[in-house]
Amino acid sequence: MSMFPKEYQDDVESNETAILGLTSNRVSLEGENDEDQKVNVTFFGIDEEEFIMPKVIEGDAFSDSNEVIADISLKEEEEFEIGDEIDVAGVDSTVTITGFTEDSKFNVAPVLYSNHETYQTIRASGFGEREDNIISAIVVRDDGENTGSVEINNDDLEKYSIDEFILELPGYRAQLLTFGLMIGFLVLIAAMIIGIFIYVLTIQKSSMFGVMKAQGISSKYISKSVVGQTFILTAFGVGIGLAFTVATGFLLPPGVPYQDNILFLAGITLLLILFAVIGAFFSVRAVVKIDPLEAID
Repeated sequence: MSMFPKEYQDDVESNETAILGLTSNRVSLEGENDEDQKVNVTFFGIDEEEFIMPKVIEGDAFSDSNEVIADISLKEEEEFEIGDEIDVAGVDSTVTITGFTEDSKFNVAPVLYSNHETYQTIRASGFGEREDNIISAIVVRDDGENTGSVEINNDDLEKYSIDEFILELPGYRAQLLTFGLMIGFLVLIAAMIIGIFIYVLTIQKSSMFGVMKAQGISSKYISKSVVGQTFILTAFGVGIGLAFTVATGFLLPPGVPYQDNILFLAGITLLLILFAVIGAFFSVRAVVKIDPLEAID
């Protein structure tokens, strides 16, 4: 809901600056007035010459008022196409899709990029009075060498990094903590169960290890075998699970907000294997203490 005069841009000193207008609304294909067919979207008013202009992956960039670049999810989920005219709630005129971009969502809603004149018209529909110099944010970036080069000479403005801004989005931090706690406990429980199963499976073979010891096979060799086989078995099992996880991501419908995180998946994979190997080490201690005569009996 940040709104301030466009002239505030003169109070910000940085290597590059861009002005951004932001407003939410509901849209539908022209002539379709059914509420079920309306889609929540966010309009971004930008200058096509500035660095926040998105990359167009299909079609063309907007070149005039009442033209927009849409997130590709509108095509995949709602069957919007290039050239479609869109009705915007509270606005008399329509806007036309000229192209699509990707990975452009704000608060899970698809983003429609337009020029500032179109943005001001749509923003005014929600506030009842048009003011052509109102914007929502000044986006800045430096040369990458001096991150402190941004200077603000206006007490009404506050600087946020990208990560800080995302954390301040309404509800984002709460959702992040909730899902993080759920996923963390699930991973921990799964890892502990794997470790316990490895321990039980190893102890169940006590008689076999006793026979091996009676044949002169050293405890060191048996221990190395147990740990090595545990690692191979766990890596194979976790690998199958990882493959199914990635495959599931491809099979989910476009409407499901899902995205693979390579580092996160790699961390979980290593954690599961680590707990299994730890379980094997605990069982190795028991294997070393096995008396061949008692085990055979």
